[in-house]
Amino acid sequence: MRNYKMTIAYDGTKYQGWQRQSGTELTIQETLEKAISGFAGYSVQINGSGRTDSGVHAWGQTADVKLSGRVDEARFRDCVNSALPEDIKIRKVELVKNGFHSRFSALAKKYEYTIDQNEKPCVFTRKYCCHYVKKLNVEEMKNAAAFLVGTHDFGGFTDKKDEKSTVRTIYNIEIIQSGGKIKLIFHGNGFMYHMVRILTGTLLEVGSGEKKAEAVQAILKTKTRADAGFLAPAAGLCLKEVIYHNGL
Repeated sequence: MRNYKMTIAYDGTKYQGWQRQSGTELTIQETLEKAISGFAGYSVQINGSGRTDSGVHAWGQTADVKLSGRVDEARFRDCVNSALPEDIKIRKVELVKNGFHSRFSALAKKYEYTIDQNEKPCVFTRKYCCHYVKKLNVEEMKNAAAFLVGTHDFGGFTDKKDEKSTVRTIYNIEIIQSGGKIKLIFHGNGFMYHMVRILTGTLLEVGSGEKKAEAVQAILKTKTRADAGFLAPAAGLCLKEVIYHNGL
């Protein structure tokens, strides 16, 4: 068997998230598995780097698949892409070591959340932004973000209650304002269920004056979800990159 790593982009608008589900065929994973199985001539299963929620997008999702023999990577990519809907595409295929696993081999991830501050949402990007018109103090948002950087217990920033550990490391949070839009870029070693969207909602509440920047420190201490901000809409979130060792 040969192991192949795929880098995948998708518009998650109409899908019920990444993970295969028994009640629907509208998942990214199942759609990809059907297309790859058609190419291979037998049933395959793929491993993703992690789940994305319903409506969340990706530019750099990764997944691995084992095939029975050596294939030409470009032909594999092009043939599978021809069978995929227009809102899912494999950007790159690489032969990797058999021990490589998209999830367990990952070192870090980068997510990007986009906020449209214009009076009316942009016609062309409205499916990929959160339209949020409250005036925002971006400097206060940056001050709050600084408290989140580092290794902390982020138990107050997830909606999943049965995590074995809620300790994560955030390496950096960039907040970039340009042309009526604000981008929040989160770089960390891992993110829990709804974590990026809750962090975003919290920073938006700080920016709008509903919370003080220092409130973030209290949430890290109390680890209470109710103290954190609202769950920002899925449409604004995109998984930009999954980071691995150079040698995979």
